Amino acid sequence: MAQTSESLSDQENQRCPFLTQATGTNYQCVKVERNGGKSRGVCTISSTTGGARKDWLACPFRALDTSMLRDAANRLFSYDADQVFTLTPATLLGKDEEVQKLRDRVAADEPSLVYFQNAFGGEIKLSATDRSPAFSFDSTMVEILRGPDGGLTVGKYGIFEIQTADFHGTYETAVNNISQNLRMFPDEFKEQIDAHQYLLSEDVESPNTANIFKRTFYQMMFKFQVGAHDTSAGCIFAVPRAVWDSWQKHLGAPELVEASDGTWRLSKPDADVSTTPRSWIYVFDIDASSTHTPNKLDLWRVIGTDAPTLSYFALEVAPEAALEAGGSVDRLREKITQRLGEFLPDFKPSPRSRARKKTSASRNK
Repeated sequence: MAQTSESLSDQENQRCPFLTQATGTNYQCVKVERNGGKSRGVCTISSTTGGARKDWLACPFRALDTSMLRDAANRLFSYDADQVFTLTPATLLGKDEEVQKLRDRVAADEPSLVYFQNAFGGEIKLSATDRSPAFSFDSTMVEILRGPDGGLTVGKYGIFEIQTADFHGTYETAVNNISQNLRMFPDEFKEQIDAHQYLLSEDVESPNTANIFKRTFYQMMFKFQVGAHDTSAGCIFAVPRAVWDSWQKHLGAPELVEASDGTWRLSKPDADVSTTPRSWIYVFDIDASSTHTPNKLDLWRVIGTDAPTLSYFALEVAPEAALEAGGSVDRLREKITQRLGEFLPDFKPSPRSRARKKTSASRNK
């Protein structure tokens, strides 16, 4: 855990450093836990699985990392690597001087983007129709161009989604522990937290990994298709590496193939890795070794893909793995028989069968 005067000030004032940095004005934490409990200040939750640290985002604003947002904008709108462009939160346009700056940049044909997010002018929503559902976009980047009359007009839009994780339990106890430690030990806050790490996890249970892919897959496929429309610049899903790891069984553990530009593709038969897709998955890590706060985000993989490719892995490759000899479907009948044996004597294994299983189990140790 890193400690700086800025991080202590953020904690004491319940300020969100990510919203504050993005807007240049003080922004209080806006996170509210779904069950009504206290969750202010809970941006990231770290767990250890198999000895490896995994960082899960509990708040989408944690991904408001300037370098990653600019990388996303660069990729979506196909700007040159050395091209200068601006990325302005929509709420800043409430200031006359910011509006004039935007008009001046557009008049000079300088690339200018405005982006909307929950705290920045609200999410952009795709309305429902009789044959399609409503959806909101986490972040929408909009290209502002010079219109034929010299005014402003809307160019293409890019969709940037951020994948968070739900946790079992509650954050309230841990948040109270942190607040009380800060009140009692303002000069030794880091030392106290480092010495009593259990305070950070009290009543916080494991991430709901089974739910992460289920609630993401359909909207990801849908938004990738929206991002492929002619009026769109594309769509990016940003996920922590822990989330990407949790997706592997749902996608049949696809192999990644590196393209010539340093990005990656899912290894699908007959896939052409030389093409530039309109849909991307950004897999990032949190730089836990940093002595600065907030810790920076490091892009681990930039994966080009599309909805048909993800459908192939999720709906063909993964089910085939379950159906292959010795797979989970083969074992399903055995599990059903064992469960019936708890209620019906017809399905209870014979003493000889139990002995064989016990012998086999001891050999496999």
